[in-house]
Amino acid sequence: MEKLKNKVALVTGASRGIGRGIALCLAEEGADILVNYRSQRQEAEEVARLVNDMGRKAVIWQADVADREAQSRMFEAAAAEFGAIDIVIANAGVNTPGYVIDLQWEDALRVFEVTMFGVFHTCQFAARHMVAQNKLEPRGGKIVVISSIHEEMAVPASAPYNMCKAAVNHLTRTLAIELAPYHINVNSINPGRIDTPSTRSFFEDESDMQHANRHIPWRRVGTSEEIGKATAYLCSADADYITGANLRIDGGFAINLDLAMDDL
Repeated sequence: MEKLKNKVALVTGASRGIGRGIALCLAEEGADILVNYRSQRQEAEEVARLVNDMGRKAVIWQADVADREAQSRMFEAAAAEFGAIDIVIANAGVNTPGYVIDLQWEDALRVFEVTMFGVFHTCQFAARHMVAQNKLEPRGGKIVVISSIHEEMAVPASAPYNMCKAAVNHLTRTLAIELAPYHINVNSINPGRIDTPSTRSFFEDESDMQHANRHIPWRRVGTSEEIGKATAYLCSADADYITGANLRIDGGFAINLDLAMDDL
């Protein structure tokens, strides 16, 4: 425990779902947390309370990651409040389902702005702050991008989201090369189906979701805590020699032949 003691982590989209799980797992390992949220203030405050209950410091900060200036202010506030930023988790994202032929451009553009450009803004500001810190005092840094198995799978009715996840994974690899001289690790995680409010919104009820889960070899959806624990590992000294890597956490979903053979 406490592999992240005295570290400061900024987590985007941390009020619920995967972001909440990550924020709490990082705090369990000793990190202080900036809890970013866009609209769920009450849920962000609850995450901050749970972090405080662990004896860590937590600050909530409202910012739409698609708003570059808002992100810039958030990073400046985090650096001023905590003194440094050691860990940044680019987690926030949105998906508006629809087939390409039917999608409204405004809906597709919002996905691009949040899920691709928002991640770029987060990673760029993280890199700038960490490189500047290293010039004053060598301390490295950890950046983790939360991507998706959509990066690997051409999931119908999700083209903009699929595109964004492919793009941010390549951004991860590029940044890993560029930031290696500063001892800043950059990695990504591809979650599969995780039990979050967003995931549940795509199903009519619990039985509908369980029926869909028959294609997961592990026979269940993943949890936000499982993504959080993997993220905490990548942010620890134990993962010092891992950079430019992608970790798939999906219970075997992406490699399941049964999925491809189901309708044959």
